Amino acid sequence: MLKGIYLTVMMGPVVAVPVPKSVADSLTAVQVTTASGARSGFQLTFTLAKNSPLTTTLIPAGFFDPLIRVIIIVTVGGLPNVIMDGVITQQQVTTSNEAGQSTLTVTGEDVSRMMDLIDFTGIPYPMPPEARVALMVAKYAVFGIIPAVIPSVLLDVPIPVQEIPHHQGTDFAYINQLADDVGYVFYVEPGPAPGVNVAYWGPEVKVGVPQPALNVNMDAETNVESLNFTFDGMSKTLYILYIQNLLTKVPIPIPIPDITPLNPPLGARPPIPHHVKFIPDKESEKDNDAPAKLSPIQAALIGLAKAAKAADAVTASGSLNVLRYGRVLKARSLVGVRGAGVAYDGLYYVKSVTHDIKHGEYKQSFTLTRNALISTTQTVPV
Repeated sequence: MLKGIYLTVMMGPVVAVPVPKSVADSLTAVQVTTASGARSGFQLTFTLAKNSPLTTTLIPAGFFDPLIRVIIIVTVGGLPNVIMDGVITQQQVTTSNEAGQSTLTVTGEDVSRMMDLIDFTGIPYPMPPEARVALMVAKYAVFGIIPAVIPSVLLDVPIPVQEIPHHQGTDFAYINQLADDVGYVFYVEPGPAPGVNVAYWGPEVKVGVPQPALNVNMDAETNVESLNFTFDGMSKTLYILYIQNLLTKVPIPIPIPDITPLNPPLGARPPIPHHVKFIPDKESEKDNDAPAKLSPIQAALIGLAKAAKAADAVTASGSLNVLRYGRVLKARSLVGVRGAGVAYDGLYYVKSVTHDIKHGEYKQSFTLTRNALISTTQTVPV
């Protein structure tokens, strides 16, 4: 590996241990993708030889079989970073007549994949959504998954004598459905220690301590290879929620805000909404669960969920060399940008990151988002 950058790969059923030397020596490429509100994925590429232990022993013995656990750790500057804790979902062998060109490609997803295997439809849950999520996540403690559940600001507790919610689909599908209902996200974050994972169910938090700035067009201070910005002013949408007055039966229009304490404006000049959408729309009016027929709290939750998805009009995409940047850029947190000009400098939310690791090379491609132009802060951490 690169000087100051070390890669550790661990594998095994349920409990992962460092891979044998033959496996480590055959590993040629690692790719890990992490994104907010989505399941993370990974891909490992190995070289195959006719008489290598991978071909003669490990593959036939099931060392790379589906659901084998994989933990990937990158140590940069003495600081270990668990970038993946997942399970294998498939393997692919590509043969070649040229020596050293045959490969084994192992693909997988984070440990939340284990939550998407069994359909538990029908199990009753006479409790609020937060308790349901914590109860479902607790079943996977054997994979080191610890629940981090944030109660909804608009708590809607079902009355057992009137309604008892029932499980729908797998645990992963039902948890994501509950998250969508209140404008939350759900994902499993590996670390901080190997074998430990945090299952986060809560708002997409865009506050906290930013990571060191990404510098562009700053001569010797530049630490990114590329950085491109897009301002899509037409994407901003104003959602208007109709709530029906129980006495007069008259629908009351209420604008839904897309700015909350956990989703503050990262720019001083937000775009003007060019689209207006009403909730319920024509499709939801055909549904028995149209917001106008729900309680005010339930209707507000649906409106906030839709507004939160349409807030970010500024996006940036780029790539960096980790050795030049000096650390691993992490998704699902803030980062500063310098050197892009008045309109695009400032803080951004790191929406997704892809790690590409090869012999002598460690690069990251990333996507940043923001809900307005012109920074709200004068300085960013360097």
